[in-house]
Amino acid sequence: QVQLVESGGGLVQAGGSLRLSCIASVRPFSSYGMAWFRQAPGKEREFVAVINWSTSSTYYADSVKGRFTISRDNAKNTVYLQMSSLKPEDTAVYYCAAKRYNTGTSPGGYDYWGQGTQVTVSS
Repeated sequence: QVQLVESGGGLVQAGGSLRLSCIASVRPFSSYGMAWFRQAPGKEREFVAVINWSTSSTYYADSVKGRFTISRDNAKNTVYLQMSSLKPEDTAVYYCAAKRYNTGTSPGGYDYWGQGTQVTVSS
């Protein structure tokens, strides 16, 4: 059974940093585009960042560009989200998602999802 397991969330002050990790049991990991989404209370799930499965090219939501960095380690089946200069509006549950031989900014179409990890940024 495929699993995506996120970790690294927590409580941080505004301006601080966190690094999220997502270990995926999809095989082969190198054939999956990987993305991070987030969902704040009462809001729809929104795109954060995505990384291509073969070129490792990346794309970010405007709201996090220049502050967040997505990366992947195919040898460890892991995708990361380094978050810096965090703001209270970054508070949300963060989810990783996997899409075979594809990427995208819409939640629909992703094949697998993790259970999410809570990130809370205090002002």
